[in-house]
Amino acid sequence: MNKEILKIALNTKNLSFLNGYTHCAKLKNTNCGDEIKIYLIVKNNKIIKLKYEGESCIYTQASASLLSHSVCNKSTKNVHLLFDLEKNHLKKKKSYTNNAWKKILKLMNNSNNSRKECLLLPIKATLKALKK
Repeated sequence: MNKEILKIALNTKNLSFLNGYTHCAKLKNTNCGDEIKIYLIVKNNKIIKLKYEGESCIYTQASASLLSHSVCNKSTKNVHLLFDLEKNHLKKKKSYTNNAWKKILKLMNNSNNSRKECLLLPIKATLKALKK
């Protein structure tokens, strides 16, 4: 495990229930049993706040922590873009990215490729919440 992942995962500022959420979803990784619940406040197709709870590995926690800091004040369409960027990044395809997603994409490297489902779980849960 990378020390950087541990450092990111230890940032638990947004690890809690979110009062007044407008969107919520729970998702489980069937491969390992990780589970995450995402809470969102969305106004005018813009994510105002994201918080999360769950029982998960350090990789899912790091991804959720970065996601919670990166999506605030972003369009809901940007979450779909991020998911596509991460999938392409894991497949080593070239894709355009902006500065907002660089930290998250940095987690998606060869040494973490075996944990890609853990890393993608918070984003998949966020997309599920946005569909409701």
